[in-house]
Amino acid sequence: MTIRELQTNEEYEEAVRILEQLWTDAEDEFIRSWADEAGYRLFGLYENETLLAVANCSVQRVLHHQRHAWIHDLVVDETHRSAGYGTRLLSFVEQWARDHDCAYVALAGTLDNEMAHQFYESNGMNRWGYVFEREIDT
Repeated sequence: MTIRELQTNEEYEEAVRILEQLWTDAEDEFIRSWADEAGYRLFGLYENETLLAVANCSVQRVLHHQRHAWIHDLVVDETHRSAGYGTRLLSFVEQWARDHDCAYVALAGTLDNEMAHQFYESNGMNRWGYVFEREIDT
């Protein structure tokens, strides 16, 4: 098993296949555009050169928290879930965060995804608060 940063168009195309299992409207061009965002990283977990899981994250700074790594998404291919790949990828992101002087990792999860809540809590993460959002006209 290896984990590495994804950088090529082909790697991003592979990542979309997994990300769209969580976000059905995921599109390669849109996801590829994230690479231009300052500090954005997309990591992939491979077993025998097959991409099985992806995580994208960036370093954030906000007034009410210390510097931290924000995990935008962490998705394991649905045919390989509950095999420890998510835990391995989360551990990798935590080490990446340490290496980038972050005090912790954080993420937002949908209210109805109890499996994800259980996964993160079983990996030592705590529920902290709520995320509020509203779409705005552009």
